[in-house]
Amino acid sequence: MTIGNFDGVHLGHQALLTELKKRAHDLGLESAVTTFEPNPKDFFNPKKPQTRISSLREKIEFFKKIKIDRVHIVKFNQKFSQLTANDFISILSKKLMVKEIIIGEDFRFGKGREGGLKELSGSGINLNVQNKIFINNVRISSTFIRQLLANDNLEEANKFIGRPYSISGKVTHGKKRGREIGFPTANIYMRHNRPPLKGVFAVKFGDYYGVANLGFRPSFEGVGKLQLEVHLLNFSSNLYGQHVNINFLKKLRDEKKFTTIEDLKEQIKLDIDKAKLFFGNKNL
Repeated sequence: MTIGNFDGVHLGHQALLTELKKRAHDLGLESAVTTFEPNPKDFFNPKKPQTRISSLREKIEFFKKIKIDRVHIVKFNQKFSQLTANDFISILSKKLMVKEIIIGEDFRFGKGREGGLKELSGSGINLNVQNKIFINNVRISSTFIRQLLANDNLEEANKFIGRPYSISGKVTHGKKRGREIGFPTANIYMRHNRPPLKGVFAVKFGDYYGVANLGFRPSFEGVGKLQLEVHLLNFSSNLYGQHVNINFLKKLRDEKKFTTIEDLKEQIKLDIDKAKLFFGNKNL
């Protein structure tokens, strides 16, 4: 088993998961991941929740893709936060039957973060400690990737994630405003409501390319909840009800408010031209 928040499931996490699967195979055991919802930092500081690289569902989708056998989701609440280090170790060994735990060197657990490597090493569970992962002398971490995304450094963030940053969700019916002005959009319902980036992006899902707006639609009535709308290039099929994964490849501009619909339409045309140039046209 490995344990953590796994926000973004970046290259550092992936190295841990690769070792997890290898050791499970070598020992003839199931591979298991334990993660938390909400993030413990958000539980202890609910008025200032962190942005999140990935939603719980997106993390689970990744674990499924790489064929992790079991995923344990811990509801991080007041009761769980009061467990002592010994209580936590007892759950691992007696309830979850963990034979080996694979963790990073800074792993802490239990009330007040009282437990660490020392407590685990004497628990009877085999301890497998993984070193931090670096790229160009920079440690890979979810915090660093959030900062890159918030500062519009999408391409650099994708290097540390190991794949394009993405948001998944179900295509739902919107108010058809995009269709009314000649640029129909797929409206993506997001459970992931605190992504670390906003703006207009060149995106892709499957074999399709498009331009996405991730924001609050200030040029219309404005909305209180962050929305993701994607205009697909040379695409006319029905996507309603489908669960899609949108890959963010390049930021085109910040979201802004336009005084007239004509100004907005003109900007959308420019965004599409810029996206096509980025994609190399690809017969779009």
